Amino acid sequence: MQFATEERLESEASSTAVVSKSPALRTPEELASIVSLFASSAGWMDRVRLQVEHRWYERLYKGPDHDIWVISWLPGQSTGFHDHGESSGAFVVATGVLEEHRPQEQSIVVHPHNPRAFGPNYAHDVRNVSFAPAVSIHAYSPPLSDMTKYELDGDRLIPRAREAERVEMSSQEPRGRNRELARHAGTLSIEQMLAAARARLQRLSPNEAAEVLAETEAIVVDIRPERQRMIEGGIPGALIVERNVLEWRLDPASSSRLPIAKDHDVRVIVFCSEGYTSSLAAAALQDLGLWRATDVVGGFQAWHAAGLPTEPPTIAS
Repeated sequence: MQFATEERLESEASSTAVVSKSPALRTPEELASIVSLFASSAGWMDRVRLQVEHRWYERLYKGPDHDIWVISWLPGQSTGFHDHGESSGAFVVATGVLEEHRPQEQSIVVHPHNPRAFGPNYAHDVRNVSFAPAVSIHAYSPPLSDMTKYELDGDRLIPRAREAERVEMSSQEPRGRNRELARHAGTLSIEQMLAAARARLQRLSPNEAAEVLAETEAIVVDIRPERQRMIEGGIPGALIVERNVLEWRLDPASSSRLPIAKDHDVRVIVFCSEGYTSSLAAAALQDLGLWRATDVVGGFQAWHAAGLPTEPPTIAS
């Protein structure tokens, strides 16, 4: 995929928009559909950046009745309590996990593909309390222009002085660095661990992975043990990094890193034999800040079954 142009993003936004009887206003339900469809479209992921000091965000589309934003969240980053003025809104997590907090209400864990929608003057605080980065898509109708930020006083929200501001003028976010630890909900089975890992990933089918590799600088990483590679064969051009050293080789901060692990934006596609261990490995890479890490559904077996290029085995099974 080539770097998305403004025209391409606007085209995608228009194609994902839901037809409304009132061209001047979208309902929260329509906005929920818009963010869900936009999050599943192509072209916007290459725009995402991570910032240590504060959340990164960018408006990707602005039309007469709604706009669309993308926001990235490193662990510990949050919005603080705020509203959206007279705009209705919706957001969906594209990757990672966020939490939504409202006064006198239980916090809500927001997983990928489960949009949250709300009407005007809705106040909340959204946080990343996990150990991994998150990315979310937001839409507002009418397009977002004013926000009021609040302090929480007991169960009440008190507007901050001079915090009602034009969104276009706001270039900084609160720099709170309170890194809250993820809540431990007891022990997990391996099935639960696998489901949690996959909920964070934008997994690729073998054909999707092949397309990404052909059109981008993504790196495919084979984590299978040597004997398994010799028996099953391989994928041409794959980087061999066995699972037991994966984090050390791909962490940009590691003294044992490979040259390709130059920063946290590198796109890594992990595969194993059948697509199970690779999901856990890709999630571990996301924990290191490699937020674009993912894996191949079905692993090498599915790649081979799809008739994609392979290298032959070197020993009989």
